[in-house]
Amino acid sequence: MAIDKTINAGTSLNAAPDVDEQGPTEWQLALRELLKRPPALFGVFTVVMAILWALLPGLFSPLDPLNQDLERYLKPPGFVDTAGNTYWLGTDQLGRDIVSRVIWGARVSLTVGFAAVFISGFIGITMGLVAGYFGGKIDAVISRIVDAVLAIPFVLLAIAIIAILGASLQNIVLAIALRTWTVYTRVVRGEVFALKETDMVTGAKSAGASTLRIMLIYLLPNVFSSCIVVATIYLGRMIIIESSFSFLGMGVPPPTPTWGGMLSDGRGFLDTSWWLTLFPGIALTLTVLGVNLLGDWLRDVLDPRMKRLDD
Repeated sequence: MAIDKTINAGTSLNAAPDVDEQGPTEWQLALRELLKRPPALFGVFTVVMAILWALLPGLFSPLDPLNQDLERYLKPPGFVDTAGNTYWLGTDQLGRDIVSRVIWGARVSLTVGFAAVFISGFIGITMGLVAGYFGGKIDAVISRIVDAVLAIPFVLLAIAIIAILGASLQNIVLAIALRTWTVYTRVVRGEVFALKETDMVTGAKSAGASTLRIMLIYLLPNVFSSCIVVATIYLGRMIIIESSFSFLGMGVPPPTPTWGGMLSDGRGFLDTSWWLTLFPGIALTLTVLGVNLLGDWLRDVLDPRMKRLDD
């Protein structure tokens, strides 16, 4: 009996390590990786700040971005008016506060960026799923449509759309989305071609699952991570494109503050009033840089082929 008790005790002690211990989840590992990467942390911080500026500009803006006063014509950074208001980044040619206009300008840039990414992503993912799953003539037709869209110069297409429909926020989003959806289509189409031959999809077909169910339940979740990476990387390009349109006078019409519009307004005063272009340029550069750094981190986290092996 004593021997049996000893054996049982030894067995219980040895069995203790077999208790299920939940390890860190993938997102916990991703967060740990994020904390080890200062560039990615900088990207997250920059993007979060830009989103807060876009959502709550009145909370950060010290003054009205549209308030004009020619007595404040081209005042340098640090100027204090008679009312005691400090213009930390100076004023423009109409006496408007540069700080407030930079903060409010984030709303237009990010609105265009996120809206264009969402619309182009929806169109591109849908077309990619259909082309990759059905193949054959349907895939050939969609592929020819993609080739035709890519054959049209982007700037020419955008100018034509804006010239016909007019310069507005909605038309800028439309002009960008009608071209960038092709990127999602190519990515999704290639992945669906490989996924539809797997046992997962074959089993779903054998079980009688409908085509729509297979696309939404079995295929879409498996290609969604790649789409998120593409969306994050292209978000920075959308912001640049919107700023370029505003710089060329094809963006949101004044007096709505935009970073590209501020750069366009200040180019005539580069030799005398450098602050007109410097600070919106810095805001634009840091935002796009932050988005790209965030996209690199998401690519490493969500794309298994890009994950680094731990030592």
